[in-house]
Amino acid sequence: MFTKLLSVNNNVFKCLKTLQVRSARGFSIGASCLGSVSLKGRSCLTLKDFSSDEIKTLLWVSADLKHRIKHEKQYLPLLQGKSIAMIFEKRSTRTRMSTETGFALLGGHPCFLTSQDIHLGVNESSTDTARVLSGLCDIVLARVYSHSTLEELDKEASIPIINGLSDLYHPIQILADFLTLQEHYGSLSGLTVSWIGDGNNVLHSFMMSAAKLGVHLKIATPKGYEPDRSVLQEAQRLSREHGTQLVLTSDPREAATGSDVLVTDTWVSMGQEEEKKKRLKDFKGYQITMQTGSVSKPDWTFLHCLPRKMEEVDDEVFYSSRSLVFPEAENRKWTIMGLMVSLLTDYTPQMPMLKF
Repeated sequence: MFTKLLSVNNNVFKCLKTLQVRSARGFSIGASCLGSVSLKGRSCLTLKDFSSDEIKTLLWVSADLKHRIKHEKQYLPLLQGKSIAMIFEKRSTRTRMSTETGFALLGGHPCFLTSQDIHLGVNESSTDTARVLSGLCDIVLARVYSHSTLEELDKEASIPIINGLSDLYHPIQILADFLTLQEHYGSLSGLTVSWIGDGNNVLHSFMMSAAKLGVHLKIATPKGYEPDRSVLQEAQRLSREHGTQLVLTSDPREAATGSDVLVTDTWVSMGQEEEKKKRLKDFKGYQITMQTGSVSKPDWTFLHCLPRKMEEVDDEVFYSSRSLVFPEAENRKWTIMGLMVSLLTDYTPQMPMLKF
């Protein structure tokens, strides 16, 4: 069994030293400093660039919008008169639908641009595209192959850029995942999340954010499919700073042991189709089943960002009461709305702060 304990720190996670008054719904009043966090004008390329308080604020805003719009049936035209350019080099159901419907629900105008409409770096350079779009819309969400494309857009644009997915990170997925877990468990700090699968962009975003929320992270990947080395080094540093555990192993059962949440993703991403046969062979034994969860916490749950393939998780787990995949998918909408509102306005949530 190959195991490497990357970081263990027994110090208690340092919470904000303010009065906390819990409510029955898992919310709390306090940590007033979160109310002073402003993200207006910022871009979101990776959660590496966001502090603990800033990520908590994004989740708080998202939960607030969900409560007011979905449950209280309020109309909040917070983005009226604004427009978003949605650049998609890679197709997606959840990213397109959540962004397009979410922006419209807030009173704004979404404009969807496929590779048939805009050829980044081909017909027009990314530099010129960024400058042109800065004069035509208020914000850009780009779902691209290369993370460097996002960095170039952000460098040249005078408006916020959101990473809708790149080869290195998928931050908007992780915001949805953490909101889903907060809703289910009532808080995040102290949870153990176990990633069983490929060392990909979704995992990288978990690694850039989990420790900041007091979440322990256990990672099982086949040899040769480990996360990016530079991402790993930063995750180690964050784990030490926030007093959480970060464990790397090649044994799925070890990663699942004592875990609250089991997570996986596709083994073959778009652009890796030629590697499918080899990847399926290399990931043998990594399918998440009830047997995998037999060593986890009694109330363990399951996440998957979708779309899902049978080899990654069987039907028994995927369609069970332990599976949070469909609330997770819905929360893609509320968290992208929360992010867009936070980057474009000075909105302050009306509901009590989430309990973290």
